[in-house]
Amino acid sequence: MLKNNFTRRSFITSTSTALSATAWSKVFGANSRLRIAAIGVGGKGFSDLQNTAASPHAEIVALCDIDENTKHLGRAAQLYPHATTFNDWRRLLDHSQSFDACIISTPDHMHAPIALPAMKLGKHVQCQKPLTHTVFEARQMQKVAKASGVITQMGNQIQSHTAYQTAVKLVHDGHIGKVSEVHAWQSGDMRWLKTNAPPPATTIPSGVHWDQWLGVAPDRLYAPDVYHPFSWRAWQDFSNGQLGDFGCHILDPVFMSLELSAPITIQATSPMLNNEVWGPRCTVRYEFPPTRRTTSDSIPVVWHDGKGHKPDLLELGLKNSVQLPQAGSIMIGEKAALLLPHVGMPGILTPSEIIECPIEPLPERNHYTSWVDACRGTDTTTSHFDYAGPLTETVLLGTVAIRCNNTRLTWDPNAMKITGSPHAEALLSKEYRHGWEPHWL
Repeated sequence: MLKNNFTRRSFITSTSTALSATAWSKVFGANSRLRIAAIGVGGKGFSDLQNTAASPHAEIVALCDIDENTKHLGRAAQLYPHATTFNDWRRLLDHSQSFDACIISTPDHMHAPIALPAMKLGKHVQCQKPLTHTVFEARQMQKVAKASGVITQMGNQIQSHTAYQTAVKLVHDGHIGKVSEVHAWQSGDMRWLKTNAPPPATTIPSGVHWDQWLGVAPDRLYAPDVYHPFSWRAWQDFSNGQLGDFGCHILDPVFMSLELSAPITIQATSPMLNNEVWGPRCTVRYEFPPTRRTTSDSIPVVWHDGKGHKPDLLELGLKNSVQLPQAGSIMIGEKAALLLPHVGMPGILTPSEIIECPIEPLPERNHYTSWVDACRGTDTTTSHFDYAGPLTETVLLGTVAIRCNNTRLTWDPNAMKITGSPHAEALLSKEYRHGWEPHWL
């Protein structure tokens, strides 16, 4: 196994010369180009890379991926031939003086292990959703981002879409009144859920660095098409399933609209899980403290996922003639309900009709290039880790509840304590593979 030669001395030396975002913009000026390293450049990582590089102020100087083949590192290197390439992010951080910021688009289990040392080196970070693999990691990301003074952005890019921004304004302008209940769902097929147990191992393909792909996760043998490059989302060691995949998107406008904080209680129902993969269906009920946007002593937010699994319209006081999208959310207000499709314009519903949107749609932001501009001191990010950290904690508390099926859990965010099941407490964090233990533990 490759050992991490990212030494304490090199860390202290690099950190001592790192610049905050404000200092960087003062030294280099708003017209300087931001030198960016991209870590994880296949699949979603490739589109993250391209969308960020679209900024005229961005320069891609380094590329890192555990897969050197055509659809991953090879394709990115062909597009950005002047960038230095790496197959190990630790070697990339050894050259931290060569870049100012990094994009992290790896599988979920490697987000925090890469982002935390990068931020401690003074690097601005754009990180895919969910921000982390565990609740503990999400809290650390928030703390380190603040302490490091770097510019951060989570990759829930639909937050910047005109539809989500318009929905938030509709609620804030009072068009549906105060909200008493929320339901959110993703009823699509989980294409990555192919098996429920590790398959027989096969030969690791040339150019794939399997040990680096596993990273902090427990040892397991390589098998084709069930982990890398796509179906890793099925496995508990690497992801948080459908809720982890879509929660930071679909619950995001709910959080913003209602100005939610941490949940008080969480309870989930799902088919019994094994210790390997996530299940095909779940319901997670969160209870949040009231806000100025809500009606009662607490506000329920209910998540549904699984093929065809949506809220019951009659229970929500709506007619069956209403067509719910495959994914989205609905907020039940005093005056009307707001229906927000996932990546679709909001609509306002009463029990008898659909009301035409009473405001002009808000303009779209560019989630990617605004991060580049924020790093240069000319813009701000909206999904910075002070916001994205608590949102991710809520999503991941739901996945803790799924693993403690039919158990009502109570959450104390200040003490980071969860009660109701001794198993739940252990699931807030995890053990890291020997030889890959992060220094920030």
